[in-house]
Amino acid sequence: MVVARRSFREEAASRIREFVSPNEKIAIVSDENVWSLYGASLLNSLKAHGCACFPAVITPGEDSKTMQTLEWLFDTFTREGLGRGGLVVALGGGIVGDLAGFAAACWMRGVRYVQIPTSLLAMVTTSVGGNTAIDIPAGKNLVGAFHQPSFTLVDPDLLATLPDSEFSEGMAEVIKYGAIQSKVLFNNIDAEKYDVFSPSLIDVITDCIRIKAKIVSGDELDSGRRELLNFGHTLGHAIEMKYGYYRYPHGMAVVEGMHLSALFGEAAGITAPGTAGRLESLFEKYGLFCKETAENLFHFIKQDKKITGDTVNMVLLRGIGKAEIFEMPLSEIEDLLSDL
Repeated sequence: MVVARRSFREEAASRIREFVSPNEKIAIVSDENVWSLYGASLLNSLKAHGCACFPAVITPGEDSKTMQTLEWLFDTFTREGLGRGGLVVALGGGIVGDLAGFAAACWMRGVRYVQIPTSLLAMVTTSVGGNTAIDIPAGKNLVGAFHQPSFTLVDPDLLATLPDSEFSEGMAEVIKYGAIQSKVLFNNIDAEKYDVFSPSLIDVITDCIRIKAKIVSGDELDSGRRELLNFGHTLGHAIEMKYGYYRYPHGMAVVEGMHLSALFGEAAGITAPGTAGRLESLFEKYGLFCKETAENLFHFIKQDKKITGDTVNMVLLRGIGKAEIFEMPLSEIEDLLSDL
């Protein structure tokens, strides 16, 4: 991770130049919203540093994280002459990072890429760890690859233009990190109300990145301990599928999933009583109100990519700051969800 100490454009341009020879191209993948704010100035800064670069700007939203958009990127890379020694820059939130990272993983069997996240959600989670993916009709993030960025540049000043709702979604991930690994972090964000202008927000972001980096470094290919980061995701993805991905943004679906997972854990006798209430209270502090029930979720859980045979791994809390992975029979999950 690199924390910007100058203008992010200047910081990014000077560092990116180190990874690309003068004869190679740089593709800047962004969406229309982010590009209108930061794209042209980053492009001009890179050119001023002697870099040959071109934009690849997509439509904002989850609907762009598809095979069709991926193919369009490949056509653009071909037309602009992106070679194997070139570089892909992901300038945007999690959707741009996932898509651009996967495109980089596939293009010419893998080219380097850089993450410049512009949302809090992307800064603390999707830009770190190398997990990239696109959606297909059968489900979210079912096609992807692990492809580590050359570096991730984090500049909290980029959050100044972030809508309040998206900042709250990012805080949901921050709360998740506290819930699964750090009671101190959880208590800190409970004691103070953070916003995009909070001077100590960079410390919170850094804590989250350290937590994720520590987990990922021991399980790069997501076959063990890295699953702790999926707290709330099994039920959250089921909620997304239940509503066809349109009712909730991903971050809010995971909020609902975390709350239900805590209730599920309490019902199973695993999670300390009152934990779900503490989570819900902190979510509400940041404008994240939990409304979902467990009704009809089991049907969609059965389609989860983490199912092995007749079991699925559930990430549940023992209490705030301590999460564990439990291999649970689908029949037991069905019974407990029915009780909820």
